[in-house]
Amino acid sequence: MGVLGRVHGATIFRRRVRRLVDLVQPLIHPGATVLDVGCGDGALGAGIMQLRPDVSLEGVDVLMRERSHIPVTLFDGERLPYPDASWDLVLFVDVLHHVDDPAALLAEARRVARTGIIIKDHLEEGFAAGATLRFMDWVGNAPHGVRLPYNYWSRSQWRDAFATLDLTTERWTERLGLYPAPASWAFDRSLHFVARLGVASAAPGPGVGPEPPFDNTADEEP
Repeated sequence: MGVLGRVHGATIFRRRVRRLVDLVQPLIHPGATVLDVGCGDGALGAGIMQLRPDVSLEGVDVLMRERSHIPVTLFDGERLPYPDASWDLVLFVDVLHHVDDPAALLAEARRVARTGIIIKDHLEEGFAAGATLRFMDWVGNAPHGVRLPYNYWSRSQWRDAFATLDLTTERWTERLGLYPAPASWAFDRSLHFVARLGVASAAPGPGVGPEPPFDNTADEEP
């Protein structure tokens, strides 16, 4: 691992995991079973379950790390190895932009999810967004051998994909406060979102009622 990778791990990664735990765990309804797709070493899932012992969470990934904090199943990156409606929620955290066909993997999540899908991903919106996202991806993922197709979507592309799969937007938050200043000035902006999507045939989980879609007014850490 190079110097940039070590610096990223020491100064950014741990903060990012803590912040993502804080953002994601309120979107999980009580007692839910959660499948974390592209879970990496499972640090995020372990952090969620520390705060939410009522939640049962396992992961799937195309790469097996030497050490994992949660149970992980290997999969081919295309078809999730589970029956229809076998998990309450499916979780994607910075995963869909790493695959060649995000819509196909999102459809797989729709197939296995009983209640909904939680996504943290990027928005290719604004000045130099593509270049900034590519740099962030390279620094954070290249040392781990993660594929980098840089397949980022605009806000309208995400909306179209959700509509095609009949997914309803129950939560949408931007400006997540993932990075400390001054890095936040370049790398937060409007490049990130967290969303909870409802499966149209299912009622929202307890405590996760609908809000106005595409609300980007969430608090940002200083």
